[in-house]
Amino acid sequence: MKLTAAQAMVRWLAAQHVEVDGQEVPACAGMWAIFGHGNVAGIGEALHAAREVLPTHRAHNEQAMALAAVAFAKATFRRRFMACTTSIGPGATNMVTAAAVAHVNRLPLLLVPGDVFASRRPDPVLQQVEDFGDPTISANDCFRPVSRFWDRIARPEQLLSSLPAALEVLLDPVNCGPATISFCQDVQAEAIDYPESFFARRVHRIRRPGPDPRELADVARILRGARRPLVVAGGGVLYAGACAALGAFAEATGIPVAETQAGKGALAWDHPRAVGAIGVTGTEAANALAREADVVLAIGTRLQDFTSGSRALLPRDAHLVQLNVAPFDAAKHGATALVADAGTGIEALSAALAGWRAPEDWTRLAGERACAWQGRVDAITALDEGDAPPSDAQVLGVVNRFATARTTVLCAAGGLPGELHKLWRATGPGSYHLEYGYSCMGYEVAGGLGARLACPGREVVVMVGDGSYMMMNSELATSVAMGAKLVVVLLDNRGFGCIDRLQRACGGASFNNLFGPALEMPRIDFVAHARSLGAQAEKVARLRDLPAALERARAATSSAVVVIDTDPARSTGEGGAWWDVAVPEASSRAEVREARARYKDATRRRDA
Repeated sequence: MKLTAAQAMVRWLAAQHVEVDGQEVPACAGMWAIFGHGNVAGIGEALHAAREVLPTHRAHNEQAMALAAVAFAKATFRRRFMACTTSIGPGATNMVTAAAVAHVNRLPLLLVPGDVFASRRPDPVLQQVEDFGDPTISANDCFRPVSRFWDRIARPEQLLSSLPAALEVLLDPVNCGPATISFCQDVQAEAIDYPESFFARRVHRIRRPGPDPRELADVARILRGARRPLVVAGGGVLYAGACAALGAFAEATGIPVAETQAGKGALAWDHPRAVGAIGVTGTEAANALAREADVVLAIGTRLQDFTSGSRALLPRDAHLVQLNVAPFDAAKHGATALVADAGTGIEALSAALAGWRAPEDWTRLAGERACAWQGRVDAITALDEGDAPPSDAQVLGVVNRFATARTTVLCAAGGLPGELHKLWRATGPGSYHLEYGYSCMGYEVAGGLGARLACPGREVVVMVGDGSYMMMNSELATSVAMGAKLVVVLLDNRGFGCIDRLQRACGGASFNNLFGPALEMPRIDFVAHARSLGAQAEKVARLRDLPAALERARAATSSAVVVIDTDPARSTGEGGAWWDVAVPEASSRAEVREARARYKDATRRRDA
């Protein structure tokens, strides 16, 4: 079958399917493309011919379209992916940030940037980055450290081995992450005879490996001896489709369940064993239980510093067990490893612990603390009838009460993720979508578009600060053009309020973060801007006006933006845990010296 290399890649991608909930669907849901001289003639021609079987979408920014693809993968719980193609220069390097987001969050993303000429005959071509000592290097080598798989296609037949290897990474629960196929532009147009068998329809099934019997026996023994056990549920529970199994396990054993950012929604907020968020942005209930736990069973989590309170939250004498499909994660923090898919691992543990329950006083204490915390959530997020700018938490409360069972709230960076983690009442899997592994500013609007494409039957509510909105908002226009409606709640605190608070907490002066007398900036009319991108938009003056505005946004026929001013200085003081942010050892500011003393005391307690 004589095809160009670009045609072969597109044909092969279209032939790959995955089994999702008993149905066979295309593994690659479509290609995002912004064309340039490095991909329009080769890949562009191939995509046009295959547009009926592999849809092509056009965005306004390469980073944004790749972030939309990342969000699509997250919203489908890593079962499907999207691909992105660009030209060879800034279009390619614009996607490096998105590749890092996918890498940190262990999400599948296929990147196909164009590359320089394999023949080198016309070098240096437009946009070519030249390395004086190594002519094999191009700008696409920037993707190496943020890709799980990386290859450069310099001959058409290399696709025969490269594409299957890339797909193995994209669909493997252990090595899942971005795959980059750097495609030399002259090779895209070269044709060879490919074997027809290469393009045969194939259905892939996501692996769900079970635990080693010896590891399972060890972990069951540890849990049976526990007096104060705690489960920490991470994103792996959602990706494994193990939420029901986790709920049944918690009910049967009486073990309370805390949740990471990625794991939020694994249990509904009002599940009898749910105690809420853990860590730096955690609830008082979950963090108090974590400090007293004697066994911690972490399921499907990387245990990054926000979860572990920079390794200071969990007691030194607590026994940590890591149930994780990836051995790399299962061995962290000196844990006892149980390497398995979260679902098969939980089911095996349930069988091994049949008849055993945690002490009733511990289960009862966890329930009482969770109930008390929910009372605090009611107070913190209550509707304020006053005229002062509300806190983020108050806005969040209004939006949470507006949400339904089919609503997905989506956010990424700044102070909002912390408030959402500890205060948002998630109703179950898919209701809560936070990118906080890389905390990527600018993810929100693009991510909302990706989540909406992944779950067209859900309402996607994007919560975004003015700082993140200013960094990346172009895909609001794409959402309008595609009919992928978003409801965007834009909280304007006139700068980077979250980092300003952190700056002052570390003893620094408020500097270079908030707009005002020291940092002049014209007052931005976000309503006019959103309308210029095709969205419906309005601004509310007071918190009490927000519920009606949200209902109008829900009734809108296209993407709608609701803007509200918020107080940059206010955040929720309740809950939380220590976070290791290094404070200068020497400073002329007394406030910094005082903060340094507090920092030394905190690190001393952690390391004791």
